[in-house]
Amino acid sequence: MDNASTPLASASRLGDLLAQLQIHPPADQWPQIESTAQSLANELRTKDVEQQTALGQTLLPQTLNSLLKGLLVDRSALGCKAAVFELLRVAANLCMDHDENRGYLLEAGFPQTVVTLLPAQHTPHPCLSRSEIVKTAIGFLLNASVGYASTSDPGNPSEDLGESWSLRATTASWSWRAIEELRGDDGNQPTGDMFGPDALPVLVSQLRGFVPPYPTPPPLFATPASRRTFVQTDFDIYEQVCGLIESLCLDVDDVRLSLARGMTFSEDHGIKCLSEMLDFVERADYPSYWTSEERPSKEKGFDLGKGAIVKAIVETSGDEMNIDILWDDSEADKPGGEFVSRMVAWIHSHKDLKTSSRDDLLICATLSLGNICRRDAHSTAIVKTPISLAPDLASLLEPEVDLKVKHGAIGLLKHLAQSQGCRPALGEAGVIQRLASSQIWSERADMVEVIQVAAIGVAKHMCNGSIDNTFALVLPDESDSAMQQILALVRRSDSITVKSEGTRVLVNATKSVWTTDPKTLDAEHAQRREACMKALAQEPCVSALARLVGRSKRYPTLVNEGVVALSLISTYPSGGTLVLDSLLNPLPTEAVRATTQPPMSAVSATENSPTVGPRRALDMITAVLRESAGPKVPPEVRANACALLGHLGRKGVVAENRATDLARMKDATREVVEALARDEDQGNGRVAASGKRALEAWGP
Repeated sequence: MDNASTPLASASRLGDLLAQLQIHPPADQWPQIESTAQSLANELRTKDVEQQTALGQTLLPQTLNSLLKGLLVDRSALGCKAAVFELLRVAANLCMDHDENRGYLLEAGFPQTVVTLLPAQHTPHPCLSRSEIVKTAIGFLLNASVGYASTSDPGNPSEDLGESWSLRATTASWSWRAIEELRGDDGNQPTGDMFGPDALPVLVSQLRGFVPPYPTPPPLFATPASRRTFVQTDFDIYEQVCGLIESLCLDVDDVRLSLARGMTFSEDHGIKCLSEMLDFVERADYPSYWTSEERPSKEKGFDLGKGAIVKAIVETSGDEMNIDILWDDSEADKPGGEFVSRMVAWIHSHKDLKTSSRDDLLICATLSLGNICRRDAHSTAIVKTPISLAPDLASLLEPEVDLKVKHGAIGLLKHLAQSQGCRPALGEAGVIQRLASSQIWSERADMVEVIQVAAIGVAKHMCNGSIDNTFALVLPDESDSAMQQILALVRRSDSITVKSEGTRVLVNATKSVWTTDPKTLDAEHAQRREACMKALAQEPCVSALARLVGRSKRYPTLVNEGVVALSLISTYPSGGTLVLDSLLNPLPTEAVRATTQPPMSAVSATENSPTVGPRRALDMITAVLRESAGPKVPPEVRANACALLGHLGRKGVVAENRATDLARMKDATREVVEALARDEDQGNGRVAASGKRALEAWGP
């Protein structure tokens, strides 16, 4: 074989041409580069791994990169168009199914140089006119037009539009394959290593072809075969662009920041990329020019692409640095700014799912606002006029609403409920009642624990310091109350998170009811308060609180919450006896296991070693008083535990016929309480005083 025609010889020839180009570029330099690259690209079409490996280990990747850079320098190179196309073919074939060559091209900076060739500022290189960009699909087709918007260049009416589209379709296959190869089969190669914020305008502009009004296909599509080719080419580009945008927003901080800034400072990109992404999500649809035969195979891919853009938007809103950028109070007619106003408008317009089927907009809006409303000021603004979003969010909790929509709405409500200023508005909107009727805590929803826990969080926060919201939780209307549903979920769930968070709702409800001065209430509210106290001072609630204490060895704060709630309930008639029983009764297996098994770790040296841990909630209280419950126990937790024991020992708090059980409680804890009462060391004064009061309450 003639050595001049071997791939290695062609690669060497490209290196020689590069050297000549750098010294004194001759007029015919680019045609020579084109013919040499074309020969090499054709030779690489034959699958030969050894040949690929040998070429990758040469200077070919650097040569390809330097030749493309030469284009940027030599702005008079009018014959370079076809050479660029062939250089892209060489790169695509070189890295096809070849991990090492992917790395060599990336190290050489080839993808980054391709991006710099794109007319990101809408001022293309002199030798690459707008129509010619479509023909050569420079930059791995990142700057190719999607859809059928291309027309003949008015300055060159004889341009062969068919040839332009054919070349574009051919280059699409090679270019996108090159990107996929560089990223690797498993996608482990970070997208941010190839693209950054500068690529956003090129990527985002590709979405316009799928937003109405759709262009009219040119005459060349009269041929069914060519039409199918072009439709498929555009769809392939669409899928790749959506995936790249999502990957960039997931992986690259600067991309998320750039998108957020572009909502206000469009000069960063020349176009408002995030705004165009919102337009796409809101208005894009299956193109009208898809035939009935094409639609079934493409609709799912189209929906997945739109889902990727939704994820990109949500990810951008979730960046901590973007919260104050995306929230903008500078325009009175757009509360919260352009981005927030768009999200609010989507919820306002599509909250009635009987007349609207835009789940995608509701999911995007609720998740995005949930990310932004991590500031109290933002949260309260969302529920107050002029936005007043609480009733709309409550309407999204209907039983028939899709779980993904509920997930977004409940997640946003949880963020809002954490702000004290939002709780009255959420209560007036009937959020707790809507949660109770939504069936989110029913058995059929147990497979979506993350949503159930979020809904529990809404109730927990709303009841914190709010007697009215506690009424809504505890007192049933026509069916089971929200509290009864949560208790049922806590009993049947195997999840420690569900059990603990569900019981913490009872803690907040108990504190709100018992700490509200009845003198501040009118007759109706006082009556409802009494009904709540009666409902909470029942065995199911008291037992759940005791189990919270018993299972929370590693979390003194949770032990304290349970102890405080039990102390309050013990002040209710018959409440003391219930609390005493709950402390002495054996803990269920799951509660014992939770105190002895650290998450994600082995428990014992042998499988048959016995489980050691508190068998009763009283054992946990004793461990807290001894400070042997795990992490260092704050003094106030120990003081509260002493106070509970002391109160239970007072005359009349526990039924007289339970004297034996009361004696068991005192005997189990007397030694440690007496030790605390004697402890006058600095820092333990509060605990010592509490221990003394407990002993005094018990009497001799």
